[in-house]
Amino acid sequence: MRKVIRTGITEFTYTRTVQPRPKLGAWLEELSRLLAINAARGRRERLTLIQIYEELRGLGYEGGYDAVRRYASVWARTQSSGASSAFVPLSFAPGEAYQFDWSHEVVLIDGATTTIKVAHVRLCHSRMFFVRAYPRETQEMVFDAHDRAFAFFKGTCTRGIYDNMKTAVETIFVGKERLYNRRFLQMASHYLVEPVACTPASLTILTYRPGSGRRRISAIAVNCMDGATSLPVSAPFVESGKPPS
Repeated sequence: MRKVIRTGITEFTYTRTVQPRPKLGAWLEELSRLLAINAARGRRERLTLIQIYEELRGLGYEGGYDAVRRYASVWARTQSSGASSAFVPLSFAPGEAYQFDWSHEVVLIDGATTTIKVAHVRLCHSRMFFVRAYPRETQEMVFDAHDRAFAFFKGTCTRGIYDNMKTAVETIFVGKERLYNRRFLQMASHYLVEPVACTPASLTILTYRPGSGRRRISAIAVNCMDGATSLPVSAPFVESGKPPS
């Protein structure tokens, strides 16, 4: 009453700045580990919070479920904000990075309609393309596309940016952590390239560059293969040493 009379403020609110965790505090590290393991699982294999709570109780935790639920909510927000803040910069130094991706095109070869896979390698600084068509997306095709692209560019870059393709990435963890294919890592080591995988659904300069988009990739591939009757086909503008307009 005295505070209301002296200040004239008639409404007061209380905001808790520190969440006490008398029983959960000693189990935060273990709970964070269980949440991280669960987040790395596939959607169908993930446990519910109730199941994680029961697993924590099996280890000796004697607290309630609400404390686990509140901490899991804060942990999930922290992880999602960390993942959403990761991005591929649109400014690169010469020789710093290239990006590799595939597109699927339907072409007419010897009178037969055929779906082919087109490998795209793009230098991030100059934005010069190298494009080559293949019948499949096997690992041998990936290696061949890199070998021919580096031979055309007369060198490689220090980093390679990839879109989590199965021939390179075996497991996607939280954030940027990846388990790469062993043979793919051997290829990267041979060329002294550090592979970097994009965050799923993130923007990339090759596929979603402003004013570009996935349609631009297909348009480039179609223009390069116009009139082609056999595979493989390389991009005419790449052979001339000019970046695409």
